[in-house]
Amino acid sequence: MKAELPWDQLLDRFSALSLPGVTHGLVTRVPGVAVGFEKAAVLDALRPWHDGAVAFLGFDPAQAFTAEQVHGGETAAVSENSPHWLAGADGLMTNQPGLMLGIHTADCAPVYLVDPRQRAVALLHSGRKGTELGITPRAIRLMSDRYGSDPGDLVLQIGPCIRPPLFEVDIAGQIRGDALAAGVPDDQIHDCGRCTGGEVARYYSYRVERGQTGRLLALLGLEW
Repeated sequence: MKAELPWDQLLDRFSALSLPGVTHGLVTRVPGVAVGFEKAAVLDALRPWHDGAVAFLGFDPAQAFTAEQVHGGETAAVSENSPHWLAGADGLMTNQPGLMLGIHTADCAPVYLVDPRQRAVALLHSGRKGTELGITPRAIRLMSDRYGSDPGDLVLQIGPCIRPPLFEVDIAGQIRGDALAAGVPDDQIHDCGRCTGGEVARYYSYRVERGQTGRLLALLGLEW
């Protein structure tokens, strides 16, 4: 990893998530990293940059957690004693500060959920299948059950994902509709509007690059 790597240029940030005690980012395409391999090898190649981004955001990479991401609807609660790779999960949530949640995407939508009142966060991998399975409203219910989160207090951010006309389903639109139906106020639902397939110079796109691509890394955590 190059010491002069410009982290601010490699990280997307979202103004809606600029909330007290919350740290977030999205690691975009890393220039110069070959990604024409299967997923595990690609993640190994990108790991120095992904770990570096976690550290740049002020968190310990040893306290970063990711999910298996099986295109399902399950969200796992994370504590300091959790495994660092959560099997069977496509979403992660926590109310413990100092832990960094991470979700890999390459066309699917990263969905950030923040409860500033109860100080709880969730980060979801919502592709076509996960969206159809209702991963967002299911995570909202889990945050309510586990952390006492009121959907009316939640701030939701949809990150870069593939969009029509490059994809036949409006994933972001469905996520917004699901969040509204779950009780999140319209003015607290935010969408960056960016298309991974239309901006392959900045993002990875599984569909446009025919599977020979890397992975973005969405990051979300609570500060101490």
